[in-house]
Amino acid sequence: MIYPSIDKLLTIVDSKYKLVHVASIRSKQILENGYLQKKENEYINKKELGRALEEVENGLIKIKENTAEA
Repeated sequence: MIYPSIDKLLTIVDSKYKLVHVASIRSKQILENGYLQKKENEYINKKELGRALEEVENGLIKIKENTAEA
């Protein structure tokens, strides 16, 4: 089973595309600088993408809404 579940994450983020974008950026940051927002043993996932999704679920990543209009 994948953790965290996509259904739970979509209650936090309004779009699956936005979720993919945010998780992708955060996982690259983790890979590049190794900075984690929780202790390493507190994560369930071992890979960067899973850890990024866990951070979204735990509210450690704030997603800014784009307020600019075209």
